[in-house]
Amino acid sequence: MKKFTNLKNLKGLFSLVVAGLVLALGFQSCVPLEENPGEVQLAPGAYTDISELSLGVTGIYASLRNASQWSTFYVNGWSGDDITTHKASNKADFREHDQRAITNENARTVGNWRNIYGMIFNANTVLKNIGETVFVGQEAEQNRLLGEIYFLRGAMFFHLYRVHGKIPVLTTPDIDFNITLNSELEVLQQIESDFLNAANLLPDIYPGVQDGAPRPNSGSANAMLARLYMDWAGFPVKDNSKYALAASTAKQVIDNAAAHGFEIEEDPGRIWSLAGRFTKEAVWTIPYCVSCGTRNGKFARLGWPSDNRGWGETFAEIRYFEDFPEGARKNATYRMDADWINFSDQVTPVFRKIVGPADEDDVAVGFHFTDRSDYYMRYPEVLLIYAEASARSGNSSADAWEALNIVRRRAAGLDYMTSYGSAVAQRVRNADNNGWEDHPTLTYQDITSGDLADLAVTERKWELAGEWIRWNDLVRLELVADAFANRDPQVTPDVVNGGIIAVQNDVIGSTGTDNYFAPIPIAEVELLPGLGN
Repeated sequence: MKKFTNLKNLKGLFSLVVAGLVLALGFQSCVPLEENPGEVQLAPGAYTDISELSLGVTGIYASLRNASQWSTFYVNGWSGDDITTHKASNKADFREHDQRAITNENARTVGNWRNIYGMIFNANTVLKNIGETVFVGQEAEQNRLLGEIYFLRGAMFFHLYRVHGKIPVLTTPDIDFNITLNSELEVLQQIESDFLNAANLLPDIYPGVQDGAPRPNSGSANAMLARLYMDWAGFPVKDNSKYALAASTAKQVIDNAAAHGFEIEEDPGRIWSLAGRFTKEAVWTIPYCVSCGTRNGKFARLGWPSDNRGWGETFAEIRYFEDFPEGARKNATYRMDADWINFSDQVTPVFRKIVGPADEDDVAVGFHFTDRSDYYMRYPEVLLIYAEASARSGNSSADAWEALNIVRRRAAGLDYMTSYGSAVAQRVRNADNNGWEDHPTLTYQDITSGDLADLAVTERKWELAGEWIRWNDLVRLELVADAFANRDPQVTPDVVNGGIIAVQNDVIGSTGTDNYFAPIPIAEVELLPGLGN
């Protein structure tokens, strides 16, 4: 395989580039999960056959899954008020995000940065290799593959933007040692360009794939574009005109949901089980298959404390759990059967979204790796973007209210397509988890008045809890200080040494806008000083 000798001595930002030229792990559909990892490579040089382009695309997916199988990929999620990590143990890098005291030497942040730029470099290499070549008679497949390249590059820029804000926008594989940080606006514009290209090139639904968009379609690209416009309208750029674009883009996805294969799951709990690993609710999925050599290492025992043979990494914040409305969605989000108050290790609630349902406990406590999928974006978020963005752009239409109520009905365990003008009993799973029963005290009724934007933000708070993205809402809406002011410190007496013991990590860093983004890793700045500007 061709080597790029001008890169061979680089460390830091481009340290994964050469390694990224030979990529392991297959992908489903055009490249099945069972494919021989040694056959998946990023072919060098100008492409002369569409199979080389296909291998290049598959190689980026392999890099993505190599990175996303670890919690490092989502490390910024611990900044949210929904998630906490162990108060001691070996989770220091996660605690820095949890406490908003992130150093520029944080190993998880460095790892995330390098993995993502490795993927961006590979995407740029594929685009350079294809150039202006057109594979006659195979234009549809070529457009689909190019659409994936733009989608993946845009998603990775977006992923890193949400961590650092200003980042370098690299769109060629050529190395510039004088690169500097682009402004937030320039980064957003590049991401928009990539998602627009993806939406234009990708088909309505990717041929030959299972439910859940493990290969993105045009709806996936537009959904991510709507998410982008929401961030663009918020801090730090605050371009309010983007709310109208977010609403119209999300509405386009909603109106064509059937064509894209998107729909809401009736049972919110199924999504977070092995049985639901290819749910239609996923707008874009990163799937795994342990037996095929593609393992997801973020779930299962990482969500339990040592009391239950867990590895104590991803826990639920206490106040968030206490404030969470009762009903089917809370039962799907948390392990309500966990006697967390009497844990001796980490006295915090447990995410069902992390450890799985009770009937998978043998997996959760016995294994580190699972087949569970990552739902990078789910259809309920598209509905809530439409509701919030419509309201913020001055158009609280009946359709926008209905989008909010669809999510609320499912959260109550009800038929999400039926309107409820008067109060009815909420439903929860029965003790055998094989059917629904009325909750004796909880009721539900559709909402059709009030501040739709605020209601949608609140609904996002509950619907997306524990999915490593709550922090992004706090940032775009400048709610960090308010969110953590509501946080119960939850301390307990130290009966052995006297004083008190903190049950969960205190926020010790600034909650002001000056601390919303993580610093650029110092190892990268030392290599490329322009990143320190």
